[in-house]
Amino acid sequence: MYPKDPYSYPYSHPRPHRRTARTAAALLTAVVTLVAGCGGGGPSTGAAPPKAGCPTTLASARAAVARAENSDTAWHGPTTGPAAVPGKSIVYVAQTMTNPGVAGVAKGLEEAAKAIGWQVRVIDGDGTPAGIQAALSQAITVRPSGIVIGGFDPQLTSQQMARAEAAHIPVIGWHAVGSPGPSERPKLFTNVTTKVEDVARISADWIIARSAGDAGVVLFTDDSIPFAKNKAELIRAGLAACSGVRILSYENIPIPDAASRTPQAVSSLLSRFQDDWTYSAAINDLYFADAAPALRAAGKPGSGPPFNIGAGDGDPSAFQRINSRQFQAATVPEPLNQQGWQIVDEFNRAFAGRPPSGYVAPVHVATAGNSDGATSWDPSGYREGYRRIWAG
Repeated sequence: MYPKDPYSYPYSHPRPHRRTARTAAALLTAVVTLVAGCGGGGPSTGAAPPKAGCPTTLASARAAVARAENSDTAWHGPTTGPAAVPGKSIVYVAQTMTNPGVAGVAKGLEEAAKAIGWQVRVIDGDGTPAGIQAALSQAITVRPSGIVIGGFDPQLTSQQMARAEAAHIPVIGWHAVGSPGPSERPKLFTNVTTKVEDVARISADWIIARSAGDAGVVLFTDDSIPFAKNKAELIRAGLAACSGVRILSYENIPIPDAASRTPQAVSSLLSRFQDDWTYSAAINDLYFADAAPALRAAGKPGSGPPFNIGAGDGDPSAFQRINSRQFQAATVPEPLNQQGWQIVDEFNRAFAGRPPSGYVAPVHVATAGNSDGATSWDPSGYREGYRRIWAG
């Protein structure tokens, strides 16, 4: 259901003369039509006029979403670099392979390693501090050429990170710290990720644009992961730029517990907020997989409301929900497979004594209208680009 017309108002007593009312109604219709026509429109925004409280923010959000929904993008990554360094081995330490983003990057890493002629081993940390510490200890013990921190905070493993540095094993992060690029503390050759600020901003923009600046939002996050907590806070700040958007609840549910806790949380939220809950944002798409049964049981339509956007990572199940309009309307997908290839390329630069590439993938918003039935965001050109570099 679209938001109520923000330009409607209750009549005061006494009631106006019918002719006056008709004239006022006609003028009101003309004003609404004029404002809507000047709004510029854009993907996923519907026909609702801008809410009076944030017309400037709404116009900016609509423009940003239109750019991010464009799927006709070329490869703008690195075109030069060292030829393939032979005979290397990589260990990918996963926060948990139940996290679809972590698993998606592992798949891309394995594909790229095969293309360059390296060996890859994946060790699952099972989503617990003890498990992650044990996994990284095991990775160091096998003395690989390089180690990937797959989706967890290296501060959890400070002792193991010190051991890796002492052993001169280069470490590359994926979503390990808050920003892309090299890190001194913790010591990372580079961290591969989109810019969390961009992901959070476009997620908030999508809600503002899609709702025409009038939404009641539930935000799902995992505050145990600093990267995720920061993303959620940035989304909240972005939504606060529009006075008509209200944060109804901030749901802190650890990703490893999402399957067990999210359905109960959703049932409670529906009971508390009912039809006021019109939009959701989550730091990871998997929350909506776990929310779907509770929404379905409550009789909510798969096409919304609530209209749900995942601020990462764009796994296949998220695309399936979006394409079938089943309890998820959009995602801001990481190019997971591409990032697996980028990690291999960054290691190759490290092994060759070269600096990291500095490449950061731009944000993209995937919806049923622009995904063409795909089950991932897999931009074109990167495989060929990296193969050309490695061929020398």
